[in-house]
Amino acid sequence: MHTRRIIVDSLLLFGVTVLAMVTAYVLVVSTAPQWLLTTALSGLATVAMGSVVARFVSRPDHLRAQQSHLILEIANESLSYLRKGLTEDTAGAVCRIILGETEVAAVAITDTERVLGFAGIGENHHAVGGPIITRATRDAILDGQHRILHTKDEIGCPQPGCMLRAAIVVPLEQMGIRVGTLKFYYTTPRLLNETQVALAEGLAKLLSTQLELAELERQTQLATRMELKALQAQINPHFLFNTINTIAMLIRTDSDRARDLLRQFAAFYRRTLEAGDQLITLDRELEYVRQYLVFECARFGDRINVSEDMAPDLLELPVPAFVLQPLVENAVKHGMRAEGALNITLSARRDDGFVLISVADDGVGISRRNLPRVLEPGFGKGLGIALKNVDDRLKGYFGGESGLVVQSWEGEGTIVTMQIVSGEASEYSRAGEA
Repeated sequence: MHTRRIIVDSLLLFGVTVLAMVTAYVLVVSTAPQWLLTTALSGLATVAMGSVVARFVSRPDHLRAQQSHLILEIANESLSYLRKGLTEDTAGAVCRIILGETEVAAVAITDTERVLGFAGIGENHHAVGGPIITRATRDAILDGQHRILHTKDEIGCPQPGCMLRAAIVVPLEQMGIRVGTLKFYYTTPRLLNETQVALAEGLAKLLSTQLELAELERQTQLATRMELKALQAQINPHFLFNTINTIAMLIRTDSDRARDLLRQFAAFYRRTLEAGDQLITLDRELEYVRQYLVFECARFGDRINVSEDMAPDLLELPVPAFVLQPLVENAVKHGMRAEGALNITLSARRDDGFVLISVADDGVGISRRNLPRVLEPGFGKGLGIALKNVDDRLKGYFGGESGLVVQSWEGEGTIVTMQIVSGEASEYSRAGEA
């Protein structure tokens, strides 16, 4: 590139010098025709302007800026595809994007064994899904160094009429492991230059980064799903053991009632197992709560009064299974006074970008000293386990701004509110419909 710039500068200097001499001659020899003077002056101005433009366009920083902009444009267009990983569909789409944005004759992307995508000249016989046939491609995967191919033989295409005569092969990496290559093809080796090599290497690095980010995102989603499954597995036995204890207490006082409740519980728990770690509607979660309260009312009789104030448009809201029932269970278990009734109100409403689902009781409340610790795991002999579980699951599904808010006044009652970012809930709702 440096040599080319010297040649261009020399030619421009020569042209300006010649025209300057002609112009000087015309000015001295006044008998020269007017058209010659005009032509000489116009030529001198044109060459001078061309010199300025050529110098600007050929400036290294200008070329680098153009190249960087092109790489970022391609990376931006390809991001949505590579987030899905390196497959035939995504590789083919990325090849078409690169082909449309650059001056290469063809583009290919491979993994370590097969051609995953190809676009451009030779597309009719460079079969996607076929094995890698270019030795240089395998070498690039092995040692991590780019290869520049100057002949058709080096490319290794067996098709006699193939027009591809040169190529640049750059390895793709993911987490330090070579996972494939990016290949630029040309119809003549004359087009191979430092700019094309730098473009291929820069783009390969950026595509490699996108693949790494896609893998990290996949691993994060997998870890989140596993964590949510673990939390679900934790809450199910918690509910199971408490309900069985309630039925066991009834066996001594009302065996027929206990037997009937046991049958109801078997049917109910079978339904809860079907929910697994999937989102269910708020309306269905309310069914779980009502069924649970059947068991508690059998134990406490008319000492438990429950009312509901649910906004109708929120009944189809997707929520994780078993997020409301543990809150009601805590209200009963930790809010019930030694004597008298416990009034529980279930409500759901929208407020300032959030969906707020609350369980309010007028029970014994939580002391001011213990209130800041109620979301600590294990605090309160079961209270912290259930509340922390629900808080973690809400954050896992709906993001960090979602979660539990606990308010309590000792001797007066407690309000536990599930706060869900409204936009996140809507996204999950649309995903469920799809």
